[in-house]
Amino acid sequence: LSSLKKFDEIKKANQAAAKKLVEDQLSSSSEDDDEDAEVKQGKILDKTFTIYTSQTDGDASELERTRQYMNEAFQSGAMTCLICIASVKRNQAVWSCCGCFCIFHLVCIQKWAKDSLFLVSSPLTDDDFGKKDYPWPCPKCRFEYKRSETPSRYYCYCGKVENPTVDPWLVPHSCGQICEREFKPSCGHKCLLLCHPGPCPPCPKMVTTTCHCKKAKPVPRRCSAKEWSCRLPCGRTLLCGQHACENPCHAGDCQPCPRVSKQRCICGRQTVERLCASPQWQCDQVCGKCLPCGNHTCEQVCHAGPCGDCPRSGKRSCPCGKTKFTLPCTEDVPTCGDSCDKVLECGIHKCSQRCHRGPCEICRQEVEKQCRCGKHTKRMPCHKPYLCETKCTKIRDCQKHQCRRKCCSGNCPPCDQVCGRTLGCRNHKCPSGCHRGSCNPCPETVDVKCNCGKTVIKVPCGRERTIKPPKCKQLCSRPPTCHHPTQEKHYCHFGRCPPCRQPCQKTLTCGHLCPVSCHDEALVKQTGLHQSAGPWEQPSEPAFIQTALPCPPCEVPIPVECLGQHEVSPLPCHSANPYSCKRFCGRLLDCQNHTCMKECHHVTKLNSSADGKKAGPECSQCEEECTKPRPAGCPHRCVLPCHPGDCPSCLQMLKIKCHCKLSVLYIECLKLTCADLKEKELLISCRNQCPKELPCGHRCKEICHSGSCPLNCSQKVKLRCLCKRLKKEVQCSKIQEGQVSLECDALCKEMKRKAYEIKEAEAKAALEEEKRRQQAELEAFENRLKGRRKNKRRKDEVEVEQSSWQKYKNLIMLPVFGVAVVMV
Repeated sequence: LSSLKKFDEIKKANQAAAKKLVEDQLSSSSEDDDEDAEVKQGKILDKTFTIYTSQTDGDASELERTRQYMNEAFQSGAMTCLICIASVKRNQAVWSCCGCFCIFHLVCIQKWAKDSLFLVSSPLTDDDFGKKDYPWPCPKCRFEYKRSETPSRYYCYCGKVENPTVDPWLVPHSCGQICEREFKPSCGHKCLLLCHPGPCPPCPKMVTTTCHCKKAKPVPRRCSAKEWSCRLPCGRTLLCGQHACENPCHAGDCQPCPRVSKQRCICGRQTVERLCASPQWQCDQVCGKCLPCGNHTCEQVCHAGPCGDCPRSGKRSCPCGKTKFTLPCTEDVPTCGDSCDKVLECGIHKCSQRCHRGPCEICRQEVEKQCRCGKHTKRMPCHKPYLCETKCTKIRDCQKHQCRRKCCSGNCPPCDQVCGRTLGCRNHKCPSGCHRGSCNPCPETVDVKCNCGKTVIKVPCGRERTIKPPKCKQLCSRPPTCHHPTQEKHYCHFGRCPPCRQPCQKTLTCGHLCPVSCHDEALVKQTGLHQSAGPWEQPSEPAFIQTALPCPPCEVPIPVECLGQHEVSPLPCHSANPYSCKRFCGRLLDCQNHTCMKECHHVTKLNSSADGKKAGPECSQCEEECTKPRPAGCPHRCVLPCHPGDCPSCLQMLKIKCHCKLSVLYIECLKLTCADLKEKELLISCRNQCPKELPCGHRCKEICHSGSCPLNCSQKVKLRCLCKRLKKEVQCSKIQEGQVSLECDALCKEMKRKAYEIKEAEAKAALEEEKRRQQAELEAFENRLKGRRKNKRRKDEVEVEQSSWQKYKNLIMLPVFGVAVVMV
């Protein structure tokens, strides 16, 4: 891990140095050279990117990383072999790492691989050597290669052409053909760029693909960006099984449910609002259920399922474990009086004390001990370790230094000395721990200056003897005019230097540093200095003067606690004073039932051990009535004001009606609420006869009671036969149940028959009398009708037209009378 970290630092330093070198070289070159180089590089890069940009309509913005590698390949001195710290030239055989794409000399990488394999295999014995194919790492990214992958030939970047020829119009070490390497990650397509250094750009092919949630229609997109979101709600059911995902269409699994619901703990005592994503939780309450023994309670915290048996039940052993006792769980197991005989911490001797509780003492027996290196022996207490003063003379794994550790067991630790060998740069020594084999490349950079010493570029250490000095662009060398020791770098110029943009960094009164830009030379408008001579004078432009402005107030956030100790908020340093968070105080009042409702305020602690949540003298006083729940059935409120502890017993009289709802009873509330079902039944009864009627119509004989009345009516009633001649007294309940009946005898039947015959004779005589009466009426009606006709003939008056009733009344009435007579 330490070597990886060091090489990461070296990698970053080399990249920064290479980037700085490219920038300095580009900036230091003349305008003509810059124009020629840019024209040539532009032509080559356009030719390289032809197939990607023109034939596939690719996006050239994704090619920046590959373009950077090509720019480094074009610039002389930009590509450096990290092993030999020398420039990589166009006509030299090279090898490119497939992990970091860093370029090395072929000879250098072969030597590096050989040395790495030797360092890994040298500690092995003759029997183990050659049995395993140990890998060798890349000097920059530490990507591991097999022994068989050690490069032996010089190929172009794409690996198609061996020993590619040098072409001034191609990228150095390139064959000029299409790359055709598979993209990473693999998508089935191949790179369309010309043979190039560095990674292949994203795949430009067009594929038809749908969104992450599969709701939108498939659309054509680039293969490198085929994963897309329709921005519609996902809608998939979350793991809680109750809600759906409301996030926009996304890749991968949905996030946990963000909603909150009321959920019970495992034991079911408490219900709190929790996230749906974590439904199972434990409260901090001890179970407390009575165990089957009846003497102890469960001491587990919030658990599911049964509590189990009492841990003190059954057979229990004494502390030494030799004797077992069968005792009630309420009694502790006594000691047996025998010797303990437990093995002590030394693992050799046993405890000689009598059976006892608690841990055994340390082993104090004197034994002859051998030291860790095995060279000396000594008689001493068994519990004390023995280390001699002999120093180990073995050579550590670096094969250079002795172990020199006192009383070493033979397993010597790695060498802790610094390597100190001169690196390939010939300027520095290896800072790593003492090791075998070649050292890592030098991580330092060196400043290469021009003749005047004002233009500086950074190169890898060791290259300063071969690199050409940069062309100088004169930089301003004036001393700073502000309080900073140095000014910002800028090119030489006329007039005043530009304003300083460095952070002020002055120490404020609070002790912090001023973070704003330098304000020693701020331009301030000058007003009120010039007075106009008359209305004809033109107004002049306002004059600006350079002056130092005071530092602004300190804005460094300082954690400050509110007055009521509810929260800690970061406040600007210049206004970091105790404040009110505008919440309710929330401290528990003396009544132990309510909290202080004042706005967050200062509370004086009466003593140092007082509870931080208890109300102080500044808090409000509780003036509410007692609202504690009353016993079941008690409708009265507590007569005391809000108070701690339990309420007194209720002594008020309850006015209630008895079971039959006729009498009003006055009963003490305490008696009624504390009584069981039988006592309540007696208390609410008025002791009078129940006024309710039974289904048979008689009154209930029971004393005032609750519920329905009994159905077994015992009152005597008279039972008659159908003709009402015979009668008998029986119990009412037997009649309701149908157990008793009274039938007519022979005399009753004879009397019924005679009465029926008399009734039929009377009905027949009445019918005949009615017929004679109707016949007489009919005859009288006909006689009257004949007399009227004769009178009409005698009259000489004009005949009057008759109404419809007069015309047809005879035709209507005659059938009606006939039907009536027949019915009678």
